[in-house]
Amino acid sequence: MAGLYSRLSRALTGASPPVCLAFFLFGLINNILYVILLTAALDLVGPDLPKSMVLLFDVLPSFLTKLLLPHFVQSIPYAIRIPILVLLAFVGMQCVGYSDSISGRMAGVVLASISSGGGELSFLGLTHYYPQGGFAIAFWGSGTGAAGLAGAGLYQFVTTGLGWDVVKAVKWSSLLPLIMLVGYFVVLPKPEGVGYERVDVEDGFGEEEIVTREERGLLAGGMPDGGATVAPLERSAKDGLSWGEKFRASMRKTKPLFFPYMLPLLLVYIAEYTVNQGVSPTLLFPIEEMPFQNYRDAYVSYNTVYQLGVFISRSSTPFIRIHHLYLPSLLQCFNLFLLILQALYMWLPNIYWNWMVVFWEGLLGGAVYVNTFAEIADKVPLDEREFSLSAVTVSDSGGIAIAGFIGLWLEGALCRYQVRDGREWCTLT
Repeated sequence: MAGLYSRLSRALTGASPPVCLAFFLFGLINNILYVILLTAALDLVGPDLPKSMVLLFDVLPSFLTKLLLPHFVQSIPYAIRIPILVLLAFVGMQCVGYSDSISGRMAGVVLASISSGGGELSFLGLTHYYPQGGFAIAFWGSGTGAAGLAGAGLYQFVTTGLGWDVVKAVKWSSLLPLIMLVGYFVVLPKPEGVGYERVDVEDGFGEEEIVTREERGLLAGGMPDGGATVAPLERSAKDGLSWGEKFRASMRKTKPLFFPYMLPLLLVYIAEYTVNQGVSPTLLFPIEEMPFQNYRDAYVSYNTVYQLGVFISRSSTPFIRIHHLYLPSLLQCFNLFLLILQALYMWLPNIYWNWMVVFWEGLLGGAVYVNTFAEIADKVPLDEREFSLSAVTVSDSGGIAIAGFIGLWLEGALCRYQVRDGREWCTLT
């Protein structure tokens, strides 16, 4: 207890409120459209198409963005990059809202997904310039966790409480990304304002001058390494490398990140989203044994309990750190195994036990996510850190995409087994 109190005291004294608020807003708004689209999946595609369609359209473009963009994006200043991402999100949600066809709506989902993927790798890369005790990463993680609760809750409120239809709800939600512009240009202090030192660089004429990182073109490249005068991509251009050669060189920088950071993050996301999309729709009991009026509400309850666990654990790094990432990842895989057995054999006696397992699932998933990036911030050398924080984001989207394909098959297989066993609840609404 004394150790936790000491860590809490250090955390509170090391925080910069504007930095904390800005990164919380970045995490919240960047992820909230993703959650709103998944919550609105039934309204967007109708009852006859699989809801995993929205998940895949919402994840695959983000995955490809995270796979490719880190190798080139460091040449684009954040002051240009962030408005582009906001514009993509706005246009995407407007397309979803105004289109009457499934294809038009899915095109809008794709644009919003690209914005979300680009935002995640950009804002996590930006945390590299605000290292105050890991608070930028901690509040980014807390914001992404809050997005799950806020997104689902907001959509539920405006559609059920205010009576809006899906078109009106999605149109108005397209204004939310504007908050990221306020966060970046108004709330977030420049690096000089949070204690960044000035660095010596060569001015190109053989003379040394003092320049801040902001003056070097906004944090457009990596950190200076031992007096290095230019960012990694600038060094590549100076050496005359082609884009293909720079991409291959960048991929080589990714290899050392795979086993310590990318693989455990990939595993935990495959396991938890397979649970969320493929298993939890079948974790049912007779309606009279559940606190709901219809079976559909059980799935909503699992998602809410899961998001609560994610929010708590993604907000925990200032106080509790996990350094061994494989342990919670393997525990998450074990959760998947246990809940598949529950869907098959109903070994847990009621839905309240299921909620506890799903809450634990959310805690593990959120913990691996935020601690992965906290470990990178602690252990990766300065000159590789911004790139590493961006590159590793591909693992979560990759895991969700894999889980989406698994879920398309697994939910149907589990439901068919339950029907043969005399349990037809998964076919009811």
